[in-house]
Amino acid sequence: MAALKLGSLPAAALGGVATTTTKKCERLSGGFRVVADGGGDNGFPSFLPKEVEKIKDPFARNLARRIKRLPVQIECSDSSIMSSCVQPLVQSDSNPVVLLHCFDSSCLEWRRAYPLIEESGLEAWAIDVLGWGFSDLGRLPPCNVASKRYHLYQLWKSYIKRPVVLVGPSLGAAVAIDFAVNYPEAVEKLVLINPSVYAEGTGNLAKLPKVVAYAGVSLLKAYPLRLYANILAFNGIPLSKNLDWTNVGRLHCHMPWWKDATVNFMVSGGYNVVSQIKQVKQKTLIICGENDKIVSNRLAMRLLFELPKARMQRVPDSGHLPHVEKPRRVVKLITDFARSK
Repeated sequence: MAALKLGSLPAAALGGVATTTTKKCERLSGGFRVVADGGGDNGFPSFLPKEVEKIKDPFARNLARRIKRLPVQIECSDSSIMSSCVQPLVQSDSNPVVLLHCFDSSCLEWRRAYPLIEESGLEAWAIDVLGWGFSDLGRLPPCNVASKRYHLYQLWKSYIKRPVVLVGPSLGAAVAIDFAVNYPEAVEKLVLINPSVYAEGTGNLAKLPKVVAYAGVSLLKAYPLRLYANILAFNGIPLSKNLDWTNVGRLHCHMPWWKDATVNFMVSGGYNVVSQIKQVKQKTLIICGENDKIVSNRLAMRLLFELPKARMQRVPDSGHLPHVEKPRRVVKLITDFARSK
């Protein structure tokens, strides 16, 4: 497979933890180029919250250094959103893999799997969904489903420009289904990991008074609640690792716009893709952690039978986030599926 190297593999892919240079892209006619960005302390981009320094996980620190912002045009406006993502070091002839993330998360969710995907030779993008992650949302746009979908399309149209293998874990599976149905030309295949696709939006939360919604979102950021969610999500990892991974998982909550964006999404009604499932035309791989305590495997089986072109693979000894717990197994499944005919 022909590939153009734009840099060296991150140290994490090679088993090391060395610092990498943070870079950013500049748009050019016919494409983009990567240029150096001085970043902040320890090589982290200056736009990341200072709490990134507290993170110990070497994979998270390494991927955080590679996060950059690209200008993405938004609907009915001359302005652009500086949108956070991790861009590939490798551009390949095959269609790229685009990695989404769970509800209220960020591209750092792919900290352990992303280097392995690059190591396999595939072109990979880890993208922050509008309203989450580390984009510049100082002038807050709508963060409803339609805006998230259009923002992702504009990023794809501006920078990727080829059909992708779109990977969505948990609520990211609903994001992926919604995108694939509305923009089928942009999606070659789908990979859905422990998919959360049968919730009917945010339900009664959409009807809450704003003051109550903001109080609920403040609770969502609280460290004890995030730690409890981590304990449920992972399959018996040590407490010390759970504490650190909680810091990784809530890092984006320190962005100044996070609370407003989360309330905006909540009161908009959220994702309800039940009626779209049977409209999916793409081949789909469903990956299930056998010990998922958050989304029942029975729902994954239901999805398997409702999707027209789906198959399923299980990941033993894994919970809700197998791409974090068992990255080698999950990456093998993704890469084999991406290269299959």
